[in-house]
Amino acid sequence: MGPTMSMPRRAMKEMGFQACCLRCDAVDVAASVRCKRCISHHTSVRDQIAAISHDDPFTQFAKEMLMMAAAPHRYDHDEIHGAVLVEQQHLAAGLSEPVPQPTLEDIEALFEQQKIRKKANVVRDVANQNQWVDDAPTEDERKEMLEMFEEKDHSEYGARTIPSREIQQVDRSERSGEDLALTDRLQAAANVKKIPVKQKEQAVKENFEEIQKQRKEWKSVLSEVDDLLEDSEKSSVIED
Repeated sequence: MGPTMSMPRRAMKEMGFQACCLRCDAVDVAASVRCKRCISHHTSVRDQIAAISHDDPFTQFAKEMLMMAAAPHRYDHDEIHGAVLVEQQHLAAGLSEPVPQPTLEDIEALFEQQKIRKKANVVRDVANQNQWVDDAPTEDERKEMLEMFEEKDHSEYGARTIPSREIQQVDRSERSGEDLALTDRLQAAANVKKIPVKQKEQAVKENFEEIQKQRKEWKSVLSEVDDLLEDSEKSSVIED
């Protein structure tokens, strides 16, 4: 009769020594005297390894062995210890209950559950407090909302303010930033900056005069618009 493998004890797994349980020939009975003695001994070994200097070559080798035994699937590619680590995984798999392969019905049922399950959405579920997010408002509720936003008189919106007294013209002679003539000269200079230097002075002058002409025409148009608006407002006052 071959040796009996023992199910790894939790204390041994936590320390990374489950490989010892897999190769143990003791009876697989938890809390036995032999298990307690083995756990106590391996606890002492672990503490000694942790207390020794990391610079010691033998300590480094012991820690590498412990890491391999604790996680054999991460180091089973090792050229020297790989075969032993693969064997350890086979021993562990032999003690585990076989996992049945999912059937087509299981997969379809899983997809149906995922369709039904409502995914959490912070914006929709927390930030959005709209009471009609799932169901539209009823006919009575819609009528009530329309009554709240009934049409108002907007006839005075956008009307020009008629001053009660004449507004004096602002003196902008000391405000160079608002000097339109200076602005036009700068614009004229910018428009002809690619012209040769000999012709630039004359070009700036002509361009400046053209800009001034356009400004006067625009000012005339605005004046006519103002007159039309004033006449319209006077007519409205008379009718009222």
